[in-house]
Amino acid sequence: MTSLNDFNALKTRQQTAWASGDYAVIGTTLQIVGEELAEACDLRWDQEVLDVAAGNGNATLAAARRGCKVTSTDYVGSLLDRGAERARAERLNAIFQVADAELLPFADNSFDAVLSTFGVMFTPDHSKAAAELVRVCRPGGCIGLANWTSASFIGQVFKILGRFIAPPAGVQSPALWGTEEHLRHLFEKDAASIAITSRSFNFRYRSAVHFIEVFRSWYGPVHKAFAALPPEQALALETDLTVLLNKLNRAAPDSLVVPSEYLEVVITCR
Repeated sequence: MTSLNDFNALKTRQQTAWASGDYAVIGTTLQIVGEELAEACDLRWDQEVLDVAAGNGNATLAAARRGCKVTSTDYVGSLLDRGAERARAERLNAIFQVADAELLPFADNSFDAVLSTFGVMFTPDHSKAAAELVRVCRPGGCIGLANWTSASFIGQVFKILGRFIAPPAGVQSPALWGTEEHLRHLFEKDAASIAITSRSFNFRYRSAVHFIEVFRSWYGPVHKAFAALPPEQALALETDLTVLLNKLNRAAPDSLVVPSEYLEVVITCR
């Protein structure tokens, strides 16, 4: 059983990890996922939309481009700043607010749609986070999620990281959010319907070396892992990632294109 203090300590470590590097460098490349999720949720002009664990705002911008009134939240303020920069550049209106996905500072039934792309899946307390998404969504509204699967490229990256930096004991894996069974466990009692679609995002880089260079510099969990490891283990981590990248590369040997499966989830609330 994991105590509240354990969850809070883990959350603090997660905040530090995601604030390290600059996730926005990676996040911006994932914009198409936010666009597809906005279409899957059939967002309408003037709807109230909440983006949870928004990072640098892919789903936020997608909803704002469709005329929605968007509130973008994350527990890393610097990522919200990057999202706000992007919104200003496109002259899009959105509110950016620091908030914990497990304790959202909004009244019940406040939003027509609640979105999260590769964000809420990393919360320590899955049940609490799911309950918050449901609580703030109006009856008949939708919760839209994009979650990496365990077998996906990113899922395998996290498995490799786990061999070098042990995951916290007693905490459920984020990859569970990429399984239909877990999603139904979290949401079925509050859902009128749950639609789950398997999709794929292609990571495009020059080479495995280039991918590792970018992720080592900017992607918080990878950045922190390399920083924490002694040189020989860091080299072993780099080797394991290189093997995985080359194995999954469908553009070899000229470039790097690595598909990563994710679940696009649209939950209609009762």
